[in-house]
This record gives sequence, C-alpha cells and structure tokens, in this order.
Amino acid sequence: MKKIVLLLETSREFGRQLIIGIARYSRVNGPWSFYKEPTDLKSSIPHLTSWKPDGIIMRDSLITKELLKLKIPTILAIHDSKYPEDLPVIKTDSLSIGKMASEHLLDKGLKNLAFCGFDGYDWSRERGEFFGRYNADAGCKTHFYAPPNKIRKDDWENEQHHVSDWVKSLPKPVGIFACNDDRGQHILEVCKMNKLKVPEDVTVLGVDNDLMICDIGDPPLSSIALNVEAAGFEAAKLLDRLINRKKVPEKQIMVTASHVVQRQSSDILAVNDPEVASAINFIRNNARKKILAGDVVRVTGVGRRTLEKRFRKTIHRSIHKEILQVRIELISRMLTETDLPVSEITSLFDFTDIEHISRYFKKERGMTLQEFRRLHQPH
Repeated sequence: MKKIVLLLETSREFGRQLIIGIARYSRVNGPWSFYKEPTDLKSSIPHLTSWKPDGIIMRDSLITKELLKLKIPTILAIHDSKYPEDLPVIKTDSLSIGKMASEHLLDKGLKNLAFCGFDGYDWSRERGEFFGRYNADAGCKTHFYAPPNKIRKDDWENEQHHVSDWVKSLPKPVGIFACNDDRGQHILEVCKMNKLKVPEDVTVLGVDNDLMICDIGDPPLSSIALNVEAAGFEAAKLLDRLINRKKVPEKQIMVTASHVVQRQSSDILAVNDPEVASAINFIRNNARKKILAGDVVRVTGVGRRTLEKRFRKTIHRSIHKEILQVRIELISRMLTETDLPVSEITSLFDFTDIEHISRYFKKERGMTLQEFRRLHQPH
C-alpha cells in the first residue's frame, strides 16, 4: 500500500476539493494510506522522514531544502509563479478565470467594471490582468483596487475602510470581480456598511464557489466554479506514475474555470435599453426552444437592423451570438451540475438535433460535450 502525504489546507474549498479528487483516485486504483496533518501544515514536515512516504502532494509555500533532499516524488499545488521547475505542479488557469468573469459581468450590460484582489499574490494579480484585458477588448475600462502599503495581507479590520472608500468612489452601477470568494465577501460587507444595493448598485462575483462563504453572504455571492476535484484526481494519477518511475508526458495540471454559479449578488440585467432588456429576457426564458433572431425581434417594438445595432452597442454581441451564448452556458451548467446522460441533456432542447448541439458547443468551448463533462464534473 502506497503511503501518501497530503499537505493541503482544508479551511478552503480549493484544498478540500483537491483532497476529494485524490481520494477518488485512491478508491479506484489503490487503496493508498494517507497522512494528513489536521492542524498546522508546517508542523507535519519533521515527521515525514520517520513515516517514509512514497509521495507528497503539497502547497508550494511549504517547500524547504530539507524536504527536497528526501527525493520523494512530490507535486506542488502552487500559489505563486516561483517554484522548483523540476517538480510537477497544480496551477489555476488565470486566463480562463479572467475571461469568464469578464463575460459574466459584460453579459449583464455593465459598463463600469472593477477588480479587487490581494496584493503580493501572483494568482490574484494574473486574474486581474486577464480580466482587465478582456474588458479592454470589449471597450471597457477596469478600475483596480490598490491596497495601502502598510496594511498586512490578513489585516482586514484595518484595510476595511480603504476598500470601503474605493467601492464608494467607483461609478455606479459597477460590476466588481473579486479574486476569490473571501475577497467577494469583503466587498459585500463594505456594500452593507455604505448602504449600497447589491446587485443594483454593485454586482459582485467571486472565484472558487466555496459554498460556506458564498451562502453566508448577504446577499449570497455568485462565484466561478473551478474543476478542482478533477485536478485532484489527475494529480493523484500523475503521482502514481512518478512513484512507479513511469514516463510523465505533462508536468502541469491546470485547474480551469467551468461555469458561473449565479446567486443574488450578480442576478441583474443592467441594461438601460428597454428593448434590448426585453429581448435578452426572452432569449433566456426560451433558450431550449427553436428560437431564431427573427423571433427575438418580434417581441420588441423595433426593426431587425435597429435591434442588432442596439445589441452590439449594449452587450457587444449580435442577437444570434447571444442566443448561442445563453444556450452554451445552460448546457455547461447541466453537464457539470447534473448526472443526466449527455443524450438526455440534448433531448431537452427542441430546437435542433444532437449533432448540431455538439458541433456548436465544440466551436464555442473548444471541446466536445463528453470532454467538457470529464474535465469539469467531479464524478
């Protein structure tokens, strides 16, 4: 029985989901024996030599010279971009996260966009950079929060009034992308302090879909779900190969954004154009039906050409593209949040056949329906 050390935090959804994925691999291919330090992660390092583990999956912040000397197959779940290059890593894909955040907030019709991250963390900075880049491509400026230099990263009590002043200074209505759910919770707190309405004045989106944090928010926090459990499974599979001294084709496991779990904090359509708003609501309510751009035009009081222009001006997409976008998002949620067979999911859409759905899903997502489910669904 292989002995595996897990030095991963369980106080956050990310660490818990990694462990669940690793355990799932063990059940299928093991069993493995796990050593998991229940308290301080660093306190467990001195015990590793005596336990004689076969492999380690750990946070990069715990890497020490003593640990590297043990020559134990190790996979790092990295926070930062600096790490021993010879070690395989689990890394979050900031590009997919920033892109999804931008699309979600722009889809709401928001023109004022902002990012609030944590200073000194590469993953936070990268998410903000990609978010800003996609916003710029859509012709929108991004307001970035700059924390005061003398505030510690974990000192929310003293930083709170700085975040509060920043949120108050933003043009409204504004969509704020928080680097993770903790930061999203911070934004919700200052909005309540300043009597700002969420989502009417401030729309908030986090990352990780940590149910405990998202559900205690007032209102509940919308969040980008990541395929962390699937990454945990792949990490365990990779570690197994390393332990068995097999060739490893890829040393980087990417945790990607799968879909937005929308809750009240971003449940808004901030579109001032009443005809466009009416058209978008019609599309969202009838996405499973055989609707075309002409059907959308008929529920409004304007002509096709005029509505197309107003669509592009408001949400930077054509009517047809909006129909496809809504359908893709709906299918993505069904693939990740339900156990329905792919054939049953496609049968719920009466507008076309399964081959047509698969074709345009692959064009939009870059993979087939089955590939998307394998990548993002936990089980």
